[in-house]
Amino acid sequence: MIYLYTHIIIIVMKTPILTPKLERLLEGVGEQIKLARLRRKLSSEQVAERAGINRGTLAKIENGYPGTLIGNLLNVLKALGLENDILQLASDDELGRKIQDANLDVKNRAPKR
Repeated sequence: MIYLYTHIIIIVMKTPILTPKLERLLEGVGEQIKLARLRRKLSSEQVAERAGINRGTLAKIENGYPGTLIGNLLNVLKALGLENDILQLASDDELGRKIQDANLDVKNRAPKR
């Protein structure tokens, strides 16, 4: 939802609702990012500046806040030299490979309306 008030654009975004398990996973990702920053002896200010975000946004990423934009997460990974780690997501898709190998039919998605 976007509102325009005399040259000011306000974007209202809803924070995704996650299950407790997904919250813990996201918090774990944030913790790993924070540890990577600390191992490099970089301050939150340095990483935020290199990523083009403010320190508050970096804190949200490190705390596993689910409303953080994925682009900001990628910029933080780049600032830490870890941008290629994003390619590891779903790279070892064991279930998908088993389905593919078994030649099972996967239902098609419903058509878009």
